[in-house]
Amino acid sequence: MMTRRLLQLFLGLAMYGISLAMFIRAGLGLDPWDVFHQGLANRAGLSIGVVVIIVSFLVLLLWIPLRQWPGFGTLCNAVLVGVFADIGLALIPAVSQIAGQFGLLVGAIVLNGIASACYIGARFGPGARDGLMTGLARRTGWSVRLSRTLIEVTVLAVGWLLGGSVGVGTVIYALAIGPLVHVLLPRFTVPAAVPKTANNAAPATC
Repeated sequence: MMTRRLLQLFLGLAMYGISLAMFIRAGLGLDPWDVFHQGLANRAGLSIGVVVIIVSFLVLLLWIPLRQWPGFGTLCNAVLVGVFADIGLALIPAVSQIAGQFGLLVGAIVLNGIASACYIGARFGPGARDGLMTGLARRTGWSVRLSRTLIEVTVLAVGWLLGGSVGVGTVIYALAIGPLVHVLLPRFTVPAAVPKTANNAAPATC
């Protein structure tokens, strides 16, 4: 079971980073956090993967006043998504035709949904940004929906002002990713191990 969880975690994070590269190459707009990452990358002259890693660890600092602690998967997420985003950008060429752009966009959304279900279902802890959302909701009493909306609207606005890409892909992602992960997550969630007890132990033989 542990082998499956680790494999699923690492594959999920790799696919998540590749999906980010696909979004960028599609050129039709990014999800809110990646609009922010791209805007910062453009201003700082860094690769988007490096910016994703830096922002992940800065967000983790915000967990401290929320009294939330990262898991193994949280730390892997903070590093590997950015690494694979840069690998994906090195391998995936830019597309100029609209059919190719929409094809990349749809593929990116589907891959992102599978990736999210994989790493969340591995049960090694949330990503830095998801943990910020749930920690804020727990500490303030706000709903998770309100917390997520406030955070994502903020980073989207700042990212757009910094020059990040906002477009039809941003809207399609926002509408599609929730239902997609909702459908996929049960299929990828690794069940928790059930401890053996006297009731479920193998019966004694005569």
